[in-house]
Amino acid sequence: MPFYDIFNGDADGICALQQLRLEEPRATTLVTGVKRDVRLLDRVSAAAGDELTVLDISLKTNAAGVARLLAAGARLRYFDHHATGEIPRHANLKAYIDTAPDICTSLIVDRYLNGRQRLWAVVAAFGDNLAEPARRAAAGLDVDESELLRLRELGECINYNAYGETVEDLHYPPADLYETLSQYRDPRDFIEGEPVFEVLKSALADDFDRARSAAPAVATPGAVLCVLPDAAWSRRIHGLFANQLSGHDPRRASAVLVATQAGYTVSVRAPLENPHGADLLCLKFETGGGRKAAAGINRLPLSEYDRFVAEFIATFPG
Repeated sequence: MPFYDIFNGDADGICALQQLRLEEPRATTLVTGVKRDVRLLDRVSAAAGDELTVLDISLKTNAAGVARLLAAGARLRYFDHHATGEIPRHANLKAYIDTAPDICTSLIVDRYLNGRQRLWAVVAAFGDNLAEPARRAAAGLDVDESELLRLRELGECINYNAYGETVEDLHYPPADLYETLSQYRDPRDFIEGEPVFEVLKSALADDFDRARSAAPAVATPGAVLCVLPDAAWSRRIHGLFANQLSGHDPRRASAVLVATQAGYTVSVRAPLENPHGADLLCLKFETGGGRKAAAGINRLPLSEYDRFVAEFIATFPG
């Protein structure tokens, strides 16, 4: 019977799959894409008996796909930390979902595996801007501080590679990056022996330098907002740049908008000291979604810019 691995192309999705396949080796069809390509179940046609593992994409966003695949007789395991909507009750669906603000999909998989591939969960949590949960997960492992910083770099580099409007914006297609990474049981070996890491690290530094030159368009006690130009480097860096802005002041929320022909794409981060509200803000807009601590809007029309700014400031007054 066919097996499918369907996963977000960011650090959380890739590292969640890495953990599972290290423990459960299996030849599968990979279905993934850029970070914002989350309606991945629409790309899958499965039949009775087919097995699907779904990682780090919202069940709410994929509700129609889940219903269609279950009706066809497919079996689904679903690991995620995003908004769920109503979870179907079905014998062929096993849902492992936790929407707490300090969790990511890889930490859910780590729980499912009883910690047997925890180093990869640490990498993912760092990549998902969950530094404290990452450090908690690493406690008790044979990892010193210098290695922990390198694992953080790796998580950020993998996550950085997922941002773009299309796969052509990325340095590596996420499926190819996963295939490369899957050859390494220990992320420290990937860091030391894989040229891909150095390529991503250098590219990330270059894109950060460009982003830091952007002056804030909005700055209040509770919120900071930057607008980046319509360019491939902007589309690659905007998520991590939003994380960095939040790290500068844990009491402030951050938003990074990337100009497009029709308007903007938006990344929002709630304050690190109170990681709530990003999802509720973005859900006020047609293509918005995400989780409490981090969310986004895929397409914000130019006409909605002023409303977004007003809602952003009102949601995070400081």
